[in-house]
Amino acid sequence: MTNFNRRQALATMGAAAAVGLATPAIAQGRKITLGALRFTSHAGTFVAYQRDYFKQAGMDVELKFFQAAQPMAVAIASGDVDYAVTAISGGLVSLADKGAIKVIGGALSEEPGIDGQKFLASDAAFQAGVTAPGMLDGKSFGMTTAGSSFHYMGARMAQAEGISLSFKPLQKVGAIIGALKTSQIDAWSIVPHIAKPLAASGAVHVIGNVSDYLPDYQVTTVFTSTKNATDEQQQTQDYLAAYAKGAADYNAAMIEKTGGADGEAGMVELLHNYVYADKSLEEATPGIVQGTMRLNEGAALNVASVRDQLEWFQSEGLVDASIPLDALVDTSFVKTLGA
Repeated sequence: MTNFNRRQALATMGAAAAVGLATPAIAQGRKITLGALRFTSHAGTFVAYQRDYFKQAGMDVELKFFQAAQPMAVAIASGDVDYAVTAISGGLVSLADKGAIKVIGGALSEEPGIDGQKFLASDAAFQAGVTAPGMLDGKSFGMTTAGSSFHYMGARMAQAEGISLSFKPLQKVGAIIGALKTSQIDAWSIVPHIAKPLAASGAVHVIGNVSDYLPDYQVTTVFTSTKNATDEQQQTQDYLAAYAKGAADYNAAMIEKTGGADGEAGMVELLHNYVYADKSLEEATPGIVQGTMRLNEGAALNVASVRDQLEWFQSEGLVDASIPLDALVDTSFVKTLGA
């Protein structure tokens, strides 16, 4: 029940087994470019980079930042980026169908007991009585591009509620935030480190949880080019092992709190180099802390959730209906869940 046709969608999209347990076979000096968004959900990359886990695995790493998932997928396919963390999008699936990319691990998942992604309403919509996702019938919903994670989350919610949404592609997260704050769109869904500070400002309102509709949603995945997955298996294993160490450090500090208040503060300070870097540490701290969600241990991948996403893209006509799951996912590198 999405008011977005296939032509619009295609135009918008156009442009060992347990990782971290293996000892890397180090070959010094490998130059690696990693794609990332400035979200706490990319903490595994940031921690591994800051704590030299990539360097210890023999990788000379450069970080390249993006503002949406689709351009990152294109960069992986073209070879401009070697590995990245991002949500599965219709564009990424289409590139996988062309043999260009492979999902090789999991990064962030919705998990019972951990506050996750939120549905937000603009102040105008909220004041008009929209206080729950099911009240968004006929309203506009922001997304970066057709087939993005925002499109998927909104559509799955709409299907569950039996309502219709008008999806508005705005290309960049910053543009969506601006449109929501000025009530140019009615609603959106986003990770808590963005949702909660926005709601605290009074400009928008939290009206629901994504986990109520997608309780085991594999929000983001680790992916690479098919060439790297096939021809650079040792490098890929080394990358995943280093990334998984960073993710484990983040979980220990922010979820288990094994280092107490000092450990959490140290992790927040590290992440502030990348998340809300334009704010002071004091200003950035609440948003970073509020954005805490567990990263997949060992980069384990919830294959059942990935399958659901692929089937939704296909049901919407956003990707070819004949694409098999194994065209998208290489399960040889990490533990899989729900297969």
